[in-house]
Amino acid sequence: MRCPGFLQFSVRLVAAASSLAATVASTSATGNGDANTKTSRQVGGVNCDAQTFANVLPSSAKIERIEHVSAGSSFGEPGTDLMYPIPPTNLPELCAVIIAVASSPVSVYRFGIFLPAEWNGRFLAVGNGGFGGGINWLDMGAGVRYGFAVVSTDTGHNSTTGDVSWALNEPEMRTDWGWRAIHGMVQLGKTLVATYYGKPIGHSYYSGCSTGGRQGLKEVQISPDSFDGVLVGAPAWYTNHLNTWCCKVASYNWPATDPKHIDWQTLPLIGAEIVRQCDNNDGVADGIISAPEQCNINYDGLRCSTAENASNFSKSESCLNEQQIGTLQHMYQGYQLDSTGEVVMPGLLPGSENQMYTLLNYSNASPYGLGYIRYFVLNNPMFQADQFNDSLLQLAEALDPGNATADDYNLATFRDRGGKMLLYHGAADGLVPTTAGSLYYDRAVNATSGGNVTEARNFFRRLEIPGMQHCGLSPVGAPWAFGGASQAGMLGNDTYSVPGYADAQHDVLLALVDWVENGKPIDQVIATTWQTATKISTGVAKQRPICAYPDTAKWDGSGNMDDAASWSCGNGSQPSQVAHSGASMAYMNPFSVIGDVFRMFSI
Repeated sequence: MRCPGFLQFSVRLVAAASSLAATVASTSATGNGDANTKTSRQVGGVNCDAQTFANVLPSSAKIERIEHVSAGSSFGEPGTDLMYPIPPTNLPELCAVIIAVASSPVSVYRFGIFLPAEWNGRFLAVGNGGFGGGINWLDMGAGVRYGFAVVSTDTGHNSTTGDVSWALNEPEMRTDWGWRAIHGMVQLGKTLVATYYGKPIGHSYYSGCSTGGRQGLKEVQISPDSFDGVLVGAPAWYTNHLNTWCCKVASYNWPATDPKHIDWQTLPLIGAEIVRQCDNNDGVADGIISAPEQCNINYDGLRCSTAENASNFSKSESCLNEQQIGTLQHMYQGYQLDSTGEVVMPGLLPGSENQMYTLLNYSNASPYGLGYIRYFVLNNPMFQADQFNDSLLQLAEALDPGNATADDYNLATFRDRGGKMLLYHGAADGLVPTTAGSLYYDRAVNATSGGNVTEARNFFRRLEIPGMQHCGLSPVGAPWAFGGASQAGMLGNDTYSVPGYADAQHDVLLALVDWVENGKPIDQVIATTWQTATKISTGVAKQRPICAYPDTAKWDGSGNMDDAASWSCGNGSQPSQVAHSGASMAYMNPFSVIGDVFRMFSI
């Protein structure tokens, strides 16, 4: 069974881990022995050894590994970390620490810390993906290159994204995954960072996508003072509804012999027809559906027909029968209760078809849904998807295993202490519906600001990225890279930010820092893609501003549609000019780009 979406990234590259392991072995210490026996090394004048933390480590925690990492080296756990087997390379000089914490008499979570020699005074926590367990070394490697002290947890287990079997009869482990590991890591991690540098942390940030987005929202809800700035990508926040819907979806499309079944290989062709129908809704024919909410699909253009005026798709072998059209409509409609027709989970947007296989899952039940019901809700590994009924939603709501659902919408305490949050979501997301992100935003605006979006924008903003799938990438060549969680890892294991554009105009994490520390709200961020989407060396293909809701990007009608300077946001502000020179494509030094800001933390 294939692991859905971009979260397959680590899994697809497992083969590369073996060769990278040799790099790790040659560029970092062996590092699995007793931390107290390792040679003490200084990073930035501080001892990178267990003794540095001895007086602040609680009795429930122990140092599992600590070592100095020289500049240009690698660090990670390529031999054991199932979720993140690819370690970051070409790291700056830092001290790497792994902490194990007993969260209950029967559960333990681990977390890693990167403590850079050149610290910018800031703390960054990064999130995880799916039900996977493992320290997210790749996102830590990206974060430390900015100069952040970075932390990530394994959420209390070790597994790939779609493996949920670890949760069987393990309520404490579910709790670690649901919220406790992130919360404990942040609290203890801050203490260890301040101890190491001998000075307070200036500002604290969070960045995560998918499950990582849910983790960020959950931490803000239970501990509003944990972060000053929170970057929430494609949040899978509605755990008890989203995952039960993922299981119900199986009934829409299987068995494969049923006339209603849509072969997953047909989905890109369906997507192309829908792009043809809805591309021009924003007045620009560019192959990108920029206004998917306004896309009223003409199902006649998908229905099998021999009529002379029928669409090419309708005349093709991939055309859909009535039952298949019904299956497709279910995916857009979301979770409707069989008894009343009430929609309890919003569905996917038009344009998401290329990634819809992550839910339809090749005619089998999504592991996110089936695994959740089996191992979180019922503790019954024998449960089959054809046994699903809507009473399981009621049970999931009542239990909320692990207290994972992040459905507290009143963010007033976070707002009142000066916190800033940016939620972003790809409009072509085929795993976590884009509409779920906007649903949380709308409910939070209502609960926190009485429905006043203008007032809510003072602390909480939302970006919807046309053509972008789950957390990154695009099947239609849309600009997708803007410094979001896990995006650097899609470009390689030795990069960070948006290569060549490590500034607050193109990097949403730096834009968040600018908002928190300099009071400059995020009105837009410029997204980038390359001629080959994940190969920087092929050159920039397109750049375009992504505007903060409710504004949208408007083309000037005459300029190059692939140039950000030809677009502006709905409020009339002009996006930054983008230079397409060779120099602009070179890596920028983050310490020179925002050095003045970082120096304010020097004591």
